[in-house]
Amino acid sequence: MSKKTVNCPTCNKPTIMDSSNPFRPFCSERCKLIDLGEWAGEGHRIAGEPVYPEDLDDQDLNKQ
Repeated sequence: MSKKTVNCPTCNKPTIMDSSNPFRPFCSERCKLIDLGEWAGEGHRIAGEPVYPEDLDDQDLNKQ
């Protein structure tokens, strides 16, 4: 049975997508940390409308 390969989301290098690769879907720890840094620095975002505090009611504010 052949192992499934995917392209690393960071460097586009083909990488094995199974339990033998602890960094999957990335090819290495380096690429995984680069991606994490992009999320932390707001380089990656999930599309949607922003939520502003004035748009929340009192019940929502108590949850934060």
